[in-house]
Amino acid sequence: MSPNLRSNAGPLLLMTGLAMALLAGGALAKTSDRNQEMSLDAGYQDGNVTQDGVIHLDQGVHLTQGTLDIQATKGQIVRKNGEITQVTFTGGPVKMKQINDDGTPMNAQADMIVYDLMKEIITLTGDYTVTSPKGSNSGQKMVYNTKTGNMQSGGDGSRVHTVIQPKNKSPGATVGSPTQVPPAKSGNK
Repeated sequence: MSPNLRSNAGPLLLMTGLAMALLAGGALAKTSDRNQEMSLDAGYQDGNVTQDGVIHLDQGVHLTQGTLDIQATKGQIVRKNGEITQVTFTGGPVKMKQINDDGTPMNAQADMIVYDLMKEIITLTGDYTVTSPKGSNSGQKMVYNTKTGNMQSGGDGSRVHTVIQPKNKSPGATVGSPTQVPPAKSGNK
């Protein structure tokens, strides 16, 4: 850990917690997670948490706060004018899990997840997939507005795949999965 962070680990956790609470805002969040203790673990941290600039996290980043769980290879927190303005997670892929306010699980993964706090926009890029019991969406890029709930994906020449589950789907049933066909019997009997 760098000397600038050693004595300021509490503020780093507080800033990262704020950023992650906002990252998990809107439809992707359990509201009460924002008030839970946040734990951040990384193999390496570098940056000054009391001044504007960039805080780098590397060598395996694991963040938990309430039901929110994010794992990435690297992370970056950007501060401007004393405020966190952007949080970025990258690497192999970034995995995010959380329980929504309605009790349903949400899982997401992408090569990179960026949250612009000023615009309240989350961008998932590089083989992203977001799944919940209500359905799934996957592609190369998704832009999600946490304020409005609007989601945009595709339009860049890549394909987007969306599955929407019926409202009355019974728990455990898999809608749209192929039916297994028994192997054909040989005519040698």
